[in-house]
Amino acid sequence: MLDVFITVDVEIWCNGWKDIDSRFPDAYRRYIHGPTASGEFGLPYQLRVLSEHGLTGVFFVEPLFAARFGRQPLADIVGMIRSAGHEVQLHLHPEWIDEARQPLLQRAQDKRQHLGFFSLDEQTELLRQARAMLVEAGAADVNAFRAGSFGFNRDTLLALAANGIPFDSSYNATMFGPESGVMPGMLLTDPVLCDGVAEYPMTVYRDGRGLRHTQLTSCTSAELEGLLWQALEQGREAFVLLSHGFELLNTAKTRSDPTVVERFQRLCGFLERNRDSFRTAGFAGRTPTPSGTQHGPLTSPLHRTGWRMLEQAYRRRYG
Repeated sequence: MLDVFITVDVEIWCNGWKDIDSRFPDAYRRYIHGPTASGEFGLPYQLRVLSEHGLTGVFFVEPLFAARFGRQPLADIVGMIRSAGHEVQLHLHPEWIDEARQPLLQRAQDKRQHLGFFSLDEQTELLRQARAMLVEAGAADVNAFRAGSFGFNRDTLLALAANGIPFDSSYNATMFGPESGVMPGMLLTDPVLCDGVAEYPMTVYRDGRGLRHTQLTSCTSAELEGLLWQALEQGREAFVLLSHGFELLNTAKTRSDPTVVERFQRLCGFLERNRDSFRTAGFAGRTPTPSGTQHGPLTSPLHRTGWRMLEQAYRRRYG
């Protein structure tokens, strides 16, 4: 049995940092609800499809925007996820820090993109406040974290441990992971314990052209299914897939992306049909004791890479 983590980063952006107060209501609708002429394809849609197939999703919710726009939108997001029976965990994009109505840090007046740009003490305080915001919004048992844009470092794990958060999923071997200082000299592809925190890295694979992480919008259905079977056959502990609350929409967030919508539906159907082999999992109630065995990247044949490139070309032309 392979534990499959369908992780969804839930975040809101206002298309720049000017006039964000007037832009926020529309940004919230687009990034959270995803309205289109053919219906909504945002967070509520994803929650419904997962539930219809009897699957569990892990939703990493970014709360710092609420320091600017108030707690109600955050409470609405948390309420949607919890009422659908899925898991709320902590996500953090430090770009929101200098936009807060009340300072979140004593000396944070500049915009810093990645959490790893902050000191250990600053990271510890930010995580404390961000977690408290999620709990106040209605989240319970917040015990896992993912840094925005995977921009974390070794201090992040120490800050998580100081806040009693035993799981992290910020390590991405294709983005910042090898430079993070976490388990130096080792490419993490499987769960491992480091500084008292269980790190669940993004699942990565080689596709004949390079190293890629598994993400709904950038892997074909055939690639995902092949990689899942391969991970199961190798006896891996976990398969961590990335998505976003807005990932079923086109880049402009004006209509759905039919290719990705079909891919999401097909993935959910695949996991439902093969629940004797794959178990969608979360972090709540999990014991942070991974074996630490590292299998290395998965592999996907070149012909599937070619099909993905054709599919991407089609989406760029007609999406």
